[in-house]
Amino acid sequence: MSHAYRVPLDDLVEAPAEGDPRLQLKPARIKGRTVIPLTGQPDGVQAWKIVIPTSKVTPEPRAHDGYEWIYVLSGRMRLVLGDQDWVLGPGEIAEFSTQLPHWFGSTGDDPAEILSIFGRPGERMTIRGTPPQA
Repeated sequence: MSHAYRVPLDDLVEAPAEGDPRLQLKPARIKGRTVIPLTGQPDGVQAWKIVIPTSKVTPEPRAHDGYEWIYVLSGRMRLVLGDQDWVLGPGEIAEFSTQLPHWFGSTGDDPAEILSIFGRPGERMTIRGTPPQA
């Protein structure tokens, strides 16, 4: 709708000029990846946008408490989960218990951008909607 009226979206929804001052969307470098926090609360579900560079190709699986959901925005990423090894592309999703040894990184071809949502033990997403028609 914003595009049709040639008006910035913020003008239509009256977004605050400053945004939430508690939310620090400052990128950080963690294990060679660019990580941008998308949530600000210290407990509960955490969300990040992560850019995985082409140099992160050597699996270093680790396990910890929690549950993770990964959505690939662009590029292709490699996910090692236990004894399984997948390549995920744009629009693909993975969900898993982080108690299973896991690692995600680059295929070595192009950087990948993903959304990562991490929940503490016992937290699960509730999926609503209808399954796609075959």
